[in-house]
Amino acid sequence: MDILKVFPRSSRINEKGNLEIGGVDTVDLVREFGTPLFVYDENHIREQLRRYRNAFLENGIDAIVAYAGKAFLCKYMARIASEEGAYLDCVTGGEIYTALEAGFPAERIFFHGNNKGDEEIEFAIENGVGYFVLDSFDEIERLSSILRKRSLKQDVLVRITPGIVPKTHTYIQTGQVDSKFGFSLASGQAYEAVIEVLNSKNLELKGFHMHIGSQIFSLEPFIAACKVMADFCLSVKERSNYLPSIINLGGGLGVAYRLTDEPPSIEEFISTLSKALKEEFSTRGLSLPVVAIEPGRSIVANAAVTLYKVGTIKDVIGVRLYVSVDGGMSDNLRPMLYGAVYEAFIANKMNRAPETTVTIAGKHCENGDILIRDVKLPFPEIGDIVVVPVTGAYGYAMSNNYNRQPRPAVVFVKEGKATLAIKREKYEDLIRNEIT
Repeated sequence: MDILKVFPRSSRINEKGNLEIGGVDTVDLVREFGTPLFVYDENHIREQLRRYRNAFLENGIDAIVAYAGKAFLCKYMARIASEEGAYLDCVTGGEIYTALEAGFPAERIFFHGNNKGDEEIEFAIENGVGYFVLDSFDEIERLSSILRKRSLKQDVLVRITPGIVPKTHTYIQTGQVDSKFGFSLASGQAYEAVIEVLNSKNLELKGFHMHIGSQIFSLEPFIAACKVMADFCLSVKERSNYLPSIINLGGGLGVAYRLTDEPPSIEEFISTLSKALKEEFSTRGLSLPVVAIEPGRSIVANAAVTLYKVGTIKDVIGVRLYVSVDGGMSDNLRPMLYGAVYEAFIANKMNRAPETTVTIAGKHCENGDILIRDVKLPFPEIGDIVVVPVTGAYGYAMSNNYNRQPRPAVVFVKEGKATLAIKREKYEDLIRNEIT
């Protein structure tokens, strides 16, 4: 089995037996930038964005590829997305601010969120954000009121909840009837929202949005989503003579976290989606609008690894061997939050056989601060560099200062060069906003 399957595309094991990414030895990266450390392969990210765009072109679909910033966003990442011609999916004022500070075009931003505050709404309007994705009747009323006072109009999409439950963790299912997101189709609220927007003088309805969940391997739920979207478009046309110019199907394509995972490829995903959309809209006598999609995890997850240094090795005789590293739930909360499972390797021993079963523990004051249970590694020693791949999505994005742990640095590597994108926090950063 190819152990580099889950690593960034440019990864290799070099002559020293060390992991190399983007032409840079990870051992050298640790010497320069310390640990924990997030390492992103820039070319991998660019390739993923291009694969989505090219797949739509090959299937004859007029499409918008919007990177879901919630997966991982910083100014460097926003600039990559901008340079690749992608749109951006933002869910808070802070994400919008980050994008704008990076020079990202505001007109290519979709502003999501189930509870947009008035200040966030005003900030987005003032800066010319392209699209609001409406999530509630309260939001329709508040956005309309703010726009009315400014004598402005805003392009919007209505988010519908399709009642589709894909096979994935319940925490990352978003399309089921019992969801905090969107307007329910089953109750008729989705159509009521459309009518309310069409009757507003300050809202310009551009289309509909749905998102069924995340980390999905089966393509069947996406096919079902295409049918639901086509049905809704036909229903709105027949009842109100309105046709959307954009339908946004969200994201959700799964990635391989483990060597045994076999998710669909981007090309297979888009081909299946395109075929389903063409068939469903054609059989209803509808022209297919512009198709928007919002991948996040499938753009950045496999593009990055996290590097840790082994600090303590504890053998609980007859139970397990704990290998403690200098990070944990402050830089990767997913294992503790919903049982996410990862692979692990030793970056300075990549050509040695995995012979020792260990449990990789974090440094935090929680017995549940376990990154990976029962993984086989080459015999571990203090000072070794543990590498956990597929941490590019929801790793740094969910990082925190639990136990007053400074957040890690982030570097991007490309063609033998490493660029520091986010500095490691210092102790003084932890009290920067404290008054006394």
